[in-house]
Amino acid sequence: MRSEKTAPPARTDQPSIDIGHVAWLKVVDVNHLGAFVDWGRSKDLFIPFAEQHQPLTSGRHTVVKVYLDNQNRPAGSTRIDHWLDETSEHCQPGEQVKLLIAEQTTLGFKAIIHHHCWGLLYNNELHQEIRVGQVVDGFIQRIREDGKIDLTLNQPGYSAPKIDRVISAILSALDDNSGFLALTDKSPPQVIYAQFGISKKVFKQALGGLYKQRRITIEPTGIRLTPNRSDPL
Repeated sequence: MRSEKTAPPARTDQPSIDIGHVAWLKVVDVNHLGAFVDWGRSKDLFIPFAEQHQPLTSGRHTVVKVYLDNQNRPAGSTRIDHWLDETSEHCQPGEQVKLLIAEQTTLGFKAIIHHHCWGLLYNNELHQEIRVGQVVDGFIQRIREDGKIDLTLNQPGYSAPKIDRVISAILSALDDNSGFLALTDKSPPQVIYAQFGISKKVFKQALGGLYKQRRITIEPTGIRLTPNRSDPL
């Protein structure tokens, strides 16, 4: 590894990463010894060839597990499956968790939960664009019979008071836009999230409530406030 004399000064664009954590880090050098990544310390983190899932390239980012080697020195590994569990006894349905988006699959995105286990965000649960390397807040949606964890970015179990708040937000937006919004239950999830910060599922629930109360009409291009409606909730 590099000596302390030749180590570059700490970079300010990368927060310091703790031992035992997993992070999205930039490869700053590759040589005959292995690879080095910026982990926010004065000395770059060494990743030996034996701990590289695939050969690393300088200038690229990768998901790295920070650990202590057999000489008690910080080192990194991109063999993430070797370090993480597929299941966890500590996760509970509905629990809010911090997620590192680690890999895109045909089903959605694999995410690392609190640095120690895997979960899956399905494509149909996504209401916003996400990317590999991003850290987001999510929720444990369910724990399957095999112990594997399904994730969501939407808070599970929207209660009536929460739906009422969404209904109020929609009515306020209609008032601010002359009684019409160019949104329907068929609008893209990203558009709905940009407007209200909610998932398409929750938006559809709120629209259903408004429609049953005859507060709105649903047109091909949007929703319209009905005349002589009652005041917002």
